[in-house]
Amino acid sequence: MSDSAHAAEAHTETAHAVHRHPAPTGFIAKYVFSVDHKVIGKQYWFLALFASFMGMALSLWFRWHLAYPEQGLLTPEGYLAILTMHGTIMVFMVLTTAPQGGFGNYALPIQIGAEDMAFPRLNMLSFWLTLLSLIILLAAFFVGYDAKNWVPGPGSGWTGYAPLSVVEKAQAGKSGAWPQTMWVLSIAVFCLASLIASINFIVTTLDLRCKGMTLMRMPLTVWAWFVTAIISLLAFGVLLAGGLLLLLDRHLGTSFFVPGNLFIDNRVVTEHTGGSPLLWQHLFWFFGHPEVYIAILPGMGLASHLLANFARKPIFGYAAMVYAIFAIALLGFFVWGHHMFQSGMHPMTAVVFSVLTMIIGVPSAIKTFNWLGTLWNSKIRFDSPMLYALGFVSLFVTGGLGGIFLGQNAADVYFHDTYFVVGHFHMIMGVAAIFGIFAGSVYWFPKMFGRMMNERMSQIHFFATFIGVYLIFVPMHFVGLDGHPRRYAGFEFAFLKTPEMIAWHKVMTHGAIMTAVAQLVLLVNIFYSLFNGPKAPANPWEATSLEWGIPSPPPHDNFAGVIPVVNHGPYEYSVPGAPRDFIMQTDAPDILRHSSSQTAHIPVPTNTSASEKFPTLPPESSSDAGGSSGAAGGGSAPSDSGSTHA
Repeated sequence: MSDSAHAAEAHTETAHAVHRHPAPTGFIAKYVFSVDHKVIGKQYWFLALFASFMGMALSLWFRWHLAYPEQGLLTPEGYLAILTMHGTIMVFMVLTTAPQGGFGNYALPIQIGAEDMAFPRLNMLSFWLTLLSLIILLAAFFVGYDAKNWVPGPGSGWTGYAPLSVVEKAQAGKSGAWPQTMWVLSIAVFCLASLIASINFIVTTLDLRCKGMTLMRMPLTVWAWFVTAIISLLAFGVLLAGGLLLLLDRHLGTSFFVPGNLFIDNRVVTEHTGGSPLLWQHLFWFFGHPEVYIAILPGMGLASHLLANFARKPIFGYAAMVYAIFAIALLGFFVWGHHMFQSGMHPMTAVVFSVLTMIIGVPSAIKTFNWLGTLWNSKIRFDSPMLYALGFVSLFVTGGLGGIFLGQNAADVYFHDTYFVVGHFHMIMGVAAIFGIFAGSVYWFPKMFGRMMNERMSQIHFFATFIGVYLIFVPMHFVGLDGHPRRYAGFEFAFLKTPEMIAWHKVMTHGAIMTAVAQLVLLVNIFYSLFNGPKAPANPWEATSLEWGIPSPPPHDNFAGVIPVVNHGPYEYSVPGAPRDFIMQTDAPDILRHSSSQTAHIPVPTNTSASEKFPTLPPESSSDAGGSSGAAGGGSAPSDSGSTHA
């Protein structure tokens, strides 16, 4: 063996050895300040679950107000504050946290054959910073008062546009300095947590893959989490810098975002001069558009994973799906300007951003057609994870159609800041990503908790939620076409008081109520199944990836000290000549040649030792090729090459 091969082997062995930490013995070490990626993934998941119900409650609050404004449920400044808190909680604490922090933390190490994340203590720190961020954000509810009334939070919107987010008296209600300051602090802490987590995901994926797990044998879920971590590393740093500058403007008298001679509250603002509100918009949207893909890419990876699993077919165009993920991530950093078409940019600049926006639809279309190709002529199993995956595809495509209009700078003159925009981004970024969260929750619930969720309740939840979200967000496009501006708390203008406009708002509100009731079904299903659900079989979905070859829930170090050897791609379903309709990644490399004389892979009971589940290597060579980057054994066909470095 060459010196370089010896060095690579020694490096990988050391990497695996360093991250073997002993199993915790006390409750605090095991369930609170845990360094186990599986416990941390569950912590993220429960945090996002709590935050999602908080955000949903706020949305019901202002939706009821919009349907029945005569009841006076909210003042205008209260409406803007609730709107701000709803958007912030959902974007950061749910859409960013659950897919990446929850499922990524839990499943990524197991799917690549690692015992834990690369930096377990930093992993723990990133979760606790995220929790601290949520606590600071929720505290902003309770510290805002005007002269007479409680104002539940800042009123700058979740985008925090200056000067509203800088000059205290610019906000309606004049709720004081603390709500907006706590909002900025919360975002800054969240950015720090995301940066730490991103480094952890990238290093884990590149450095801790087991023997035979080449890059092109990784499940598409791993590719999605890996690329999302790269996006987060580049995007959250920009938002963190912008947030710090915002704090300096608010409290130390700098003028990064506030121009001179502003006339607010019947006086000229003299404390600031020379700043630019557009600078904040550039910084925010340079983060904000990649944030769309931070929220949606993990759902894309999971949808691809589940469509292959439940269609019992190899994913159509595995390599194209990988390249499309990278293309989306790259192009996502070049289209932020389409959020600023009405900011006074030069028309030629707007054309450039418009063209780039249309181009980014190409890799998304590749993924969509590949999903359809996977489903074509397949034997679909309509289990609840598959239903949620199909719902994701439906919402992603439907929501994406609105982007064709909003990406045109001429059309955006009319649509900008109307409900058309709200309907578009809620469908493609909001509920599509949430359907990905639903899919992951049902799919990995037996792995995470060792019990199955109730299938009937899951299907009731799917259909009620699917119908409900279409009732909410499709009508938003209609009222947007009629020119209804967003962020309006009432119907002061005559064109907003038409019977059609009011009727659509009532349809949206009743759809929101229907959707909220459906989430109670999900909540009951989760907690009932936690304690009373049937014990999960070893491989309930007959899947091929590594997590379904170990007990549920997994042991402390995932593989009981025996690192698996990967011999096949991640999507080898319905392979001609195979002893059954799927080949697991750890099945013998010659399973097809000897299928007539060998027994097919049988999922092991949960009490079977890891040495009986995986082909094993002597300890001194079990981690060879952990960092390989070869393309052998892609996911669309079985491979006899089990090994090796590229």
